Amino acid sequence: MEAIIFMGIPGSGKSSFYRDHFFSTHVRISLDQLKTRARETRFLEACLQTGQKFVVDNTNPSREERTRYLNLSKPAGFSVIGYYFASPVNPCLQRNADRTPAEWVPDVAILSAARRLQRPSLEEGFNQLFYVSLQQREFLVKEWNDEL
Repeated sequence: MEAIIFMGIPGSGKSSFYRDHFFSTHVRISLDQLKTRARETRFLEACLQTGQKFVVDNTNPSREERTRYLNLSKPAGFSVIGYYFASPVNPCLQRNADRTPAEWVPDVAILSAARRLQRPSLEEGFNQLFYVSLQQREFLVKEWNDEL
């Protein structure tokens, strides 16, 4: 059983990465899609109770926000893997400007998330961590290294 937690500012490629790598194997849990924490909690609980693999596709910028998913997933027997989307703000703002009106988020949301974004660490309880960057429209995934 696998729980994946994405971390990164809006426009860093999280949802595209989900579609490319996990769409056919993991349920997507996203506040953008579900709109309320109550719905998100129901989806999360269903995955935990049934052993369904899932991806939390939210910004999850702070350790505190990630702790909620770790504290629920680990006792349910899930291995928790984190993907940290390391992207500078300006390319995220540009990708956001190119989105459809339904997908667009205010620039202030990107800037706010960037200010709150904290690098994760294995000490938080992740079984494994990866860096993800977007290079010429291709995702580059690297194993976690505190030096990066």
